[in-house]
Amino acid sequence: MQNPLSYLEGLKQKGINLGLGPISRLLKSLGNPQNEYKAILIGGTNGKGSTAAMLSSILAQEGMNVGLYTSPHLCDFRERIRVNNEMIPEDTLYTLIDKVREEIRENITYFEFATALALLYFSLCKVDIAVVEVGMGGRLDATNLVSPMVSIITNISMEHQKYLGNDLESIAGEKGGIIKKGGVCVTAVSRRKAIDTLEKICRQREAVLYRIGRDIRVRSSGRASFSYYGINKRYSGLNISLSGKHQIKNAALALAAIEILTAKGVGINDTSVVEGLRDARWEGRLELISRDPRIVLDGAHNPAGISSLCNALVTDFSYRRLIVVFGVLRDKDYSRMLKRLLPLADKIVLTRPKEERAARTEDLLPVASLYHGHIEVVDDSAEALARARSLAGADDLVCVTGSLYLVGEIKKHLCFGLPKNRFV
Repeated sequence: MQNPLSYLEGLKQKGINLGLGPISRLLKSLGNPQNEYKAILIGGTNGKGSTAAMLSSILAQEGMNVGLYTSPHLCDFRERIRVNNEMIPEDTLYTLIDKVREEIRENITYFEFATALALLYFSLCKVDIAVVEVGMGGRLDATNLVSPMVSIITNISMEHQKYLGNDLESIAGEKGGIIKKGGVCVTAVSRRKAIDTLEKICRQREAVLYRIGRDIRVRSSGRASFSYYGINKRYSGLNISLSGKHQIKNAALALAAIEILTAKGVGINDTSVVEGLRDARWEGRLELISRDPRIVLDGAHNPAGISSLCNALVTDFSYRRLIVVFGVLRDKDYSRMLKRLLPLADKIVLTRPKEERAARTEDLLPVASLYHGHIEVVDDSAEALARARSLAGADDLVCVTGSLYLVGEIKKHLCFGLPKNRFV
């Protein structure tokens, strides 16, 4: 039989399928493992992974057996599927790939297969609760077959218009599809049209909506310290390890979800909250990976993410010159991303992640040239990083951004050097 990881890699050719039919039938054939544990479902445009990481850390600190499913991975497919922050063992992954593969009777995409793997693994590990990140949209995403105790929608901006719709209301309607009948949703969405759509969905489904900024408030007291004024709970002097002031809002979403779980009988003490937030880690988001020269990796892959990155570059970092290595997928709004980012930079190196959907540097260059006059093109990402490092002095900062695929490639190049056949 074909190598399990090679088989999984081959599923990428199936593209994207937004629809619950194939995945629901596959999960049914596997015994509907997603029904055997509690769950939290997290959708939104940006911040899903960070919010999931903080929630997982708090719940694990409490002593629970916690599953965590996120996407995409940076270096190793196994990053997507974790229990108590430990990646699924390689031999177990191979076994489960074969098991799921045996149950396939119709076309299944890469993401649908990965989701089935995660939900099955969590069942076999007898997790108490699974923290599940939505892949795209929500209503028709493969993850929407879990029954969450609380749904989280981090924020909503224009993205994936080909699949989710060409206006904010349509996209909000798709993301709001993870709100269940009679359920509870927490959101940091602030744009009026998106809020109106979520509120309409909640009225139709008799669900409760809690909003950051209305029902829940935060007050920053430093770069990574804040106070939380929640639904019924108050915390002061909380600290988070994730960089960027935008992470405080993600932390507030995690805390609101913890409040809701507690109200539903899941006991979580204050010490677990404080220590779980403090100890949470999430790679590839404002991650300082080298100090000589300083290199920061950030997977910002849309205009909203780039805006958060730019704010952090201005407020959280000091440097003489900023050198940006930028690569992006072609279906992203890279014109707006470059317009926001490039004025902050002194030097730009355009590159291309080794991903079929990556934008060509010859397409990026004329757009980038509108906003900056010092641009170099180096297609190979490892060589692009080497060039950026050669340009950087002792007090300079190199920022690698535009795509999580690019960030993953750079992390592998800098840190791992593992055989390529281990990665999918």
